[in-house]
Amino acid sequence: MKYKAIKYITMITLAITTFSCVSDDDLVQADPNVATEESFWKTDEDAIKGLNAAYVPLSWFGMYARNTNLMLDGRGDDVRTVSRWDLMGNIGVFNVSPLAGDITNWAFIDCYKGVSFTNQVLKNVPAIDMKDQALKNRILGQAYFLRGLYLFHAVNMYKNVPVPIDVNPFQAQKPQAEGWAQVIADFKAAVDLLPLDYNTSNTLDAGQLGRATKGAAMAYLGKAYLFNKDFENAKNMFKLVIDSEKYRLMPNYADNFSIAGENNAESIFEVQFNQSASLISGYRITTGRAATYGPPDFGFTDIQPTFTLLNEFREEKTVSNQDDPRLDATIFYNRPGMKIYGQDFATHYANTPYLNDIFCKKYQNTDTKTTDTDFISEINERLMRYSDVLLMYAECLNETGDTQGAYTYIQKVRDRVNLPNLATVKPNMTKEQMREQIGHERFLEFALEGHRFDDIRRWGWLEDETKLDWLESRDTEFKGYKPGREYFPIPQAEMDTNKFPITQNDSY
Repeated sequence: MKYKAIKYITMITLAITTFSCVSDDDLVQADPNVATEESFWKTDEDAIKGLNAAYVPLSWFGMYARNTNLMLDGRGDDVRTVSRWDLMGNIGVFNVSPLAGDITNWAFIDCYKGVSFTNQVLKNVPAIDMKDQALKNRILGQAYFLRGLYLFHAVNMYKNVPVPIDVNPFQAQKPQAEGWAQVIADFKAAVDLLPLDYNTSNTLDAGQLGRATKGAAMAYLGKAYLFNKDFENAKNMFKLVIDSEKYRLMPNYADNFSIAGENNAESIFEVQFNQSASLISGYRITTGRAATYGPPDFGFTDIQPTFTLLNEFREEKTVSNQDDPRLDATIFYNRPGMKIYGQDFATHYANTPYLNDIFCKKYQNTDTKTTDTDFISEINERLMRYSDVLLMYAECLNETGDTQGAYTYIQKVRDRVNLPNLATVKPNMTKEQMREQIGHERFLEFALEGHRFDDIRRWGWLEDETKLDWLESRDTEFKGYKPGREYFPIPQAEMDTNKFPITQNDSY
């Protein structure tokens, strides 16, 4: 079911720089039926509409309707990028061109459109004489969170990028450290301004799910610290999320990837998709993930899981000697009783090359549809789950000298899927051994969710020859890796049109 969630509302892009050879002000006539910057930012309702517009790019194809998913997933050892479209297939083999017009360029553009919308909110809302100061704070807090999130993606995927904090369309390239500093500053501001939920507000945002909360801001602030190896500050943020008692693991792991399980107690922040919430005529807020990742005959199969993932799921049995239940929630494969879009897997793929192959199951509409080739899936994209906070917190405990304490939070995630007590089967691990264990736990918990390559990169595995060889043995696509290719290229279009000089990332 769909919950009462934030309603995305279109807003004409305001404050776009306009060039004209005519400078006589008398020739400029405003259309009274079209909102301008001068006429729009006046009321509480305007502020909410402007903020809602800032959420919208998250649901665009450049972001979480398709491209960003592919970019985050495609280079991990949990995924094979098997697309026949070279622009998509090249992601997995580290061969993306700065000249490519789609996928990586589109993601860059949509990310910065999101930044632009948030900057308009942060510029104009403070001057609005709003009736409700608490509402104003919530609006500004969400804008800071969203700008932090968009910039998180830009800095994390493209490295040295412009970091706009005003509405000027041209911005100088910044070192990655400055980008991370702005991300952290934005999430800090969001933590101070956002509520834990919207259940008690009695105004324009009352009861709306999908809006950024204090918990989401704290979780992402902790993640930004973690990606910068500031383990102490990261640990403190994750502990605040845990101590808030706002979140818990869902008993059924698969509920995190279905329509029925949207906005559940484990979800800290997710992108809202809803076919009935049209932005403009003919455009629906839906996602192409299910179609893009879908198995043959039911989707386009641009992405498939690796057999490494399948085999690692089978390495450890549950306490009742069963396969890890996350396997069946993650992968379609040939086993007795496996259903695929209402059909028996073995029967459907009998006498085909697909019978002994494996396919993505997360975020597929296998229980509600007969095919997913229409690019109108409505399953919300879960960007931050409570299990991620628990495992990131365990990682911080290990890195700050409390390896024994890490066991407790890892076990919370393992208990959900009935795996044995880690302290019993692997007692007294060293810090180094625990690092490896956390890598394994995260690999299985977040397979096909866009976390794996980020983890590989931040753990330094690409600079470790032994680890890189190990990755190549698990996923031959890593043979295409070259130093510097851990980041995507700055789009050539950005380099050509930005008034400021832009230096391309290494190896491109």
